[in-house]
Formats: sequence, C-alpha cells, structure tokens
Amino acid sequence: MKIPSVKGVRDILPASLGGEAEAFQFVETTCRGLLEEFGFSEIKIPIFEYTDLFARGIGSSTDIVEKEMYTFDDRDGKKISLRPEATASVVRSLIEHNLITTSPVLKLYYVGPMFRHERPQAGRYRQFHQIGVEVFGSASPIIDVEIVSLIHLTFQRLKIPDLELQINSLGDQQCRPNYRKVLKQFLKERLDHLCENCKKRFETNPLRVLDCKEKGCRTATREAPVSIDHLCQECLSHFMEVKNGLNQLKIPFKINERLVRGLDYYVRTAFEMVSPHLGAQNAVAAGGRYDGLVETLGGPAIPGIGFAIGMERVVSLLDKSGISTPSPHLFVATLGQEAKAMAASAVFQLRQKGIRTETDYENSSLKSQMHRADRLGARYVLIIGQDEIKNGRATLRDMVRKEQKDLDLSAWIESLVNLLSTS
Repeated sequence: MKIPSVKGVRDILPASLGGEAEAFQFVETTCRGLLEEFGFSEIKIPIFEYTDLFARGIGSSTDIVEKEMYTFDDRDGKKISLRPEATASVVRSLIEHNLITTSPVLKLYYVGPMFRHERPQAGRYRQFHQIGVEVFGSASPIIDVEIVSLIHLTFQRLKIPDLELQINSLGDQQCRPNYRKVLKQFLKERLDHLCENCKKRFETNPLRVLDCKEKGCRTATREAPVSIDHLCQECLSHFMEVKNGLNQLKIPFKINERLVRGLDYYVRTAFEMVSPHLGAQNAVAAGGRYDGLVETLGGPAIPGIGFAIGMERVVSLLDKSGISTPSPHLFVATLGQEAKAMAASAVFQLRQKGIRTETDYENSSLKSQMHRADRLGARYVLIIGQDEIKNGRATLRDMVRKEQKDLDLSAWIESLVNLLSTS
C-alpha cells in the first residue's frame, strides 16, 4: 500500500522533473544577496517551540493560535507547537541570548518552513516557506522606510510585475484603545450582517473584522471608522515621516485604511506587497512594527519591526523560463569495464576542479548513453572504449556544433579542464 504525503504539504521537485526547486533557490539566493547588502545576518531558529511562546507573542485570540497551530504534548508533558511564524521565535532568541547588547540596532533574517493547519488552496499550504527580517533597537521612522525600501528592491530584483505596496498606521497603546472603542460601537450596530468568525472577532480582536474577505462583512464595514483618523500626535507624526521618506525615495505606495494585519503585536506602521494575480489571498510580503513584543515575552522595552515574504506565492509569480537545473558540462560515455574504471577516476578529478560531469553507471549501449547525455543537456560527450584506450586517444563530441575531435589520454584531464572552464 502506497503512503501519500500529508494533506496540505507537497514535495518541491527539481525543474527537470517538472518542479520548482531551482525557482525557490533563485528567490532565496537573490534575497540573501540583498539582505547582506543591507547589513543583515542570518539566524537559524528551531522549527518547534513551547506553545506558550506563540500564545503570548502572536495573541491567544488570533486565528493562528486558536485554530491553525500544530500542537502536541512532548514526552515530558509540555505543550509544543510547530512554528506558525518566526517573529516570536526570533524575539525569544534575542531575549535568551541577550543579543541586543551586541549592537544598538540589530538586523537579523531567517529562511525556512512554517506550519499552519489551514484549508489548502492555491499558493497556500500547511507547510509553507518564508524569508523574513527583524530589526531591533530603533523606533525611528527611518528604519520603517528602510525596511519597506528593502521589500521594494527585493521584488525589483526578482522582476515580479504588477505589485502594489500598501501601508497603514495602526496606532499604539496610547491611541488604539480609543479607536477600538469607536470601532466596536460601529460594529455593534451591524453584528447581524457579519460572518460567524467576525462575530467572535468583535469581542476578541475587532480590528480583524476590517480584514475579512467575506462579501457581507466587506459591505457592512464599508463606512467603518479607520485607524489613521484616530491616531495620537506621536503616531500621526511617525506615519507622516514614513510617507515622506517613501516619497523621497520615489517608492510608490497606496494607503489602505483596512490593512490591519492578523497578529496582535503590530503597532504603528503596517504594510503589505500585494499582487492582482493571486485572488483574495493576494499578499506576497507583509509586516510592520511591533514595539511592545519584546517586553511582552519577558525582555526589555525594545522596539522592533520586520516582514516576511511568502516564497510559494513569489515563485508562482516568477518568470521561470530562465531557471532550470544546470546542465552538465561533460558526459563521459564508456564501453567496457576498463573504460568504466578509467571514467570513474576522471569524473572525480573533473568534479574536484568544478566541472559538472556525469557518466553511465550501468553497462548501457553507446546509443543509450548518447541519448541520456542529450536529455541532460550536456555540452560535450567524451567517448572511451577499448579501442580508445589501446590507441591512447578518446573522442570528444561537441553536442551543439555536432563536431568531434580526438584527445590524448596521457593529458586528457588537463585538456578537458582548459576547454570546459572556458566554454
């Protein structure tokens, strides 16, 4: 009996087998290069943590904690959860290792899988992958602008078309309570028109009602009060400086007054990069400021800001025409055991020198080996048989020009390296 993969997860296969592994590698490599230019260092965090970390960090009333986390009892009886996002884990590491003492402004990034028990759909899996950044130590709007500019440049380098940057301000602990009160009063009069999820959110997290994609909820909240009309003077000044900074850099953006983000820890600046080609779940990157999160998780009062890029969604938008498994420079075709033994040594030496080389591992016919070399896209095929060994010369065939020439077996490794390292 075959055992299939778990629902909502998938294998990411090589491009040569119809998959997207190389596209994921391209996104990751591009992002790593840009992040290093911006002064970020990589942090590798555990795939699972104590459940309480996410309950306290993300918010016990969020959909993620209430419905979507993979939680289980460890052997010692403690609750463990697979990470549904990475910010709480990075903050835990910051506190545990006292990392903020290493730099007044600490810039970290992470790459890896996250886990949420959501309904699988296009671009949304129960195991998905993110590249994210976190910056700690500065409450300056200059950092907000830098982080948003990083997102902008990332998608420029990836050449993803038709994206729109949306921003909003959610206020802070000073002005948000009043806005929450005003919003609840508005929603209270429209509870009958809200979906069941939003009726629950009305009590626990009313801002999330504005983010609901249900048509009835969108209609009922069309005239809802918005957070930027209820900002305190400090939050308003902060938001103005962010907008001015983006305008200075000529980074286009749209103010989305309904953008609230799904996690409790966000304050002030929130942002998303969205695509018109993804349907309702249209964000390819999202984040914001979370100035109180470190303190909530037991650390000092340190401001923070970050974002995450959804790799599956980015890959779905990527032009993959030029991304593929690298073809071998050389295929060594052999006839006979003596030739096969000689080829094994040569292949190892060529790979040591950085030459992508493949060979036949069975006793296949020359015709079969030539077909395989062609399918692999090898530029050259070196043919070695008993006659070639006896004469001290091998045949090198150029698969593009359809030309061939003889190589002296006494110095063939050097000859191949010289040829293939320049072709």
